Amino acid sequence: MTFAGSPDRVEALLVPRAGYELDTFRIEGLPRRPTLALARSVLLAGRAPAACRRILERRRPDVVLGGGGYVSGPMVYAAARKRTPAAVAEADARLGLANRLAARFARRVFLSYELPDRVGEKYRVVGRPIPTNARPMDRSVARAQLGLPAEGPVLLIAGARAGARALNELAIDAFGRVGPPVLHVCGERDFGSLQRRVSRADYRLVAVLDGLGAAYGACDLAVMRSGGTVWELAAAALPAILVPYPFATADHQRLNARYFERGGGAICVPEAELGTVPEIARSLLGDTGRLVRMSERMRALAKPDAARVIAEELIELAGA
Repeated sequence: MTFAGSPDRVEALLVPRAGYELDTFRIEGLPRRPTLALARSVLLAGRAPAACRRILERRRPDVVLGGGGYVSGPMVYAAARKRTPAAVAEADARLGLANRLAARFARRVFLSYELPDRVGEKYRVVGRPIPTNARPMDRSVARAQLGLPAEGPVLLIAGARAGARALNELAIDAFGRVGPPVLHVCGERDFGSLQRRVSRADYRLVAVLDGLGAAYGACDLAVMRSGGTVWELAAAALPAILVPYPFATADHQRLNARYFERGGGAICVPEAELGTVPEIARSLLGDTGRLVRMSERMRALAKPDAARVIAEELIELAGA
């Protein structure tokens, strides 16, 4: 198995670190405004299929999987032109532009959510694969590892690797001096400034973790954005207050959050109402029965076998 992607994105760091080979080609997202950056992106997009074709000719794969986003589109297109079976995976509750374009060239489209306009033999609703380091750890082990109290409820607050500044500020203001025990994964950008504002021992502030499996195992409630990590929360059966990033493409984070809210495992709070989150969190942490019910609903919504299902489908495509 090999990977292909941009030399300027996170895969250039993560793929070699995981021990796999990475082929790179130049590609950029398309800005929404007519600028010089848009012209550059269009030029790179026009050249990308040829670069992908050269990678395919060198690697000669039996099957290609596009992980979604603008990086995968040219490779899926190039694979279809070479009659190599290709599939794409969509992580969100709305098919992104790149995947809408790539879907016509794919033999399988793996969806995280049921989409009313995407039905038929080509489409499979599988959820989103869960990384091994996002699987929940045993609670006592996780709390000891993270330096959290052995007993009582713990609140998890986490954003992306760079951090979610609105969530970070809310957490420190609401819980930095008093409140329930907190595990706050704040991201690298804000860690230094936030660290000075924590004044209690059971508020555990960390910049990043190597996967959130320990965090999911240690905590009773999460406050997070609603990107792809919602499926990790579901697999961990962890109730959540989800605050969608308001500028996410096509508002897909709101759609993700509403799916889990309708299912009873989460509460969706728009960023405009962010100030209500601390009181909601305190109320939930004080209501064990409700947390148990939300945990059960999260478990019912989870699709922890997504990676296995996708792998088996890809093997079938390669064999065909």
